[in-house]
Amino acid sequence: MPLKVVKRKGRQTLYVRGTVGGESVYECTNTSDPKLAEAFRAKREAELWQASVYGKRAVVTFADAVTGYVNAEPRSKTTQRHLLRLVNYFGKIKLSAIGQHELDGAYAAILTQGGESKGATKIRAVLTPLRAVLEWAAIRGWCDKPAFERPKVELVRMQFLRPEEATALVNEAAPHIRPLLVFLITTGARMSEALELEWQDVDLDGARAVVWQKQGNERHIDLPPVAVIALRGIPWRDGRVFRPVFKRRDSHGVLRWVVGDAYHDTNRTGGGQIKSAWAAACRRAGLPGHERVWTPKGERWPKKAFVPDMSPHCLRHTFATWHYCVHRDLLKLKEDGGWQTITMVTRYAKKMPDHYCDQIRKWWAYDDWLEIQKCVPYTGQPVHVEN
Repeated sequence: MPLKVVKRKGRQTLYVRGTVGGESVYECTNTSDPKLAEAFRAKREAELWQASVYGKRAVVTFADAVTGYVNAEPRSKTTQRHLLRLVNYFGKIKLSAIGQHELDGAYAAILTQGGESKGATKIRAVLTPLRAVLEWAAIRGWCDKPAFERPKVELVRMQFLRPEEATALVNEAAPHIRPLLVFLITTGARMSEALELEWQDVDLDGARAVVWQKQGNERHIDLPPVAVIALRGIPWRDGRVFRPVFKRRDSHGVLRWVVGDAYHDTNRTGGGQIKSAWAAACRRAGLPGHERVWTPKGERWPKKAFVPDMSPHCLRHTFATWHYCVHRDLLKLKEDGGWQTITMVTRYAKKMPDHYCDQIRKWWAYDDWLEIQKCVPYTGQPVHVEN
């Protein structure tokens, strides 16, 4: 029985109903206009006949595949964000019509710098999510397995700190940032993992913490003595371990340290939570960077800001290079740092000269390089914790 436009009791929206090629259909047209409903019916009937003759792969669109891919299992916020951009670009294009030419067009349309974007950006924001959807669809027989040209990724010089540089960075940081920096350097935790760490997942007596990786896996971290000392200096013991701290005058004009509940949550889609404090610490520690000069919109006078060459993620590189320098064990580094494959950690081998091995051990053991009171950031002033 071919498709017919029908009404449903109590509804103004029209539906199509019938059987085409042995497939029973009862679908909403999303319109109450008879002409538009008839156009929907004709198009849908043609698609069903085409699918019955040539197979499902002839009619499945990219939007259909994304819907199935997202509903198949939970996807991260980042993945969903990338997929939404791809759906907005490809729309109802059939899977079989997506090739290298269409991919190049997606680079140009989706990315801020278009086709001139860096290879890593193209891979992360376009190629990887597109390939994931098409491979998922190929397993179901909706299209052929995708084959695309992989953009070239420029090799970037790995940046990490030597022990004396790490000491300077920590001691020159704002007091409330010092424990966080020590934790990042000694555990290799990602910034998101550290900022989401709860006190209930920290055992100071047992020198152990549990962080949750972006894949949803838990990672048990052994805390060296210096990390335990730094964490003990934090005055609160519930909720988030690392919190934003700022000064504010109360109703009596008394200047107080105000502790927020948590840093801004980006759902692990971005960073910048300690951008200002990081830049200030790097500048005072003498780490490399440059002055950025710009004139804000609507203002007459230019502003200046120090932009460090390193980002907080470089502390994860620091942990890895130190770890291999001391232990010379890639498998242990993989497990302790939470990397997925040995290949991912081989890049850290032999980066740190053996000369620094003893200094690293002393750093981890807390050999008087950091004054204990500097890990207690609020001595002598009132502390108010916002909940």
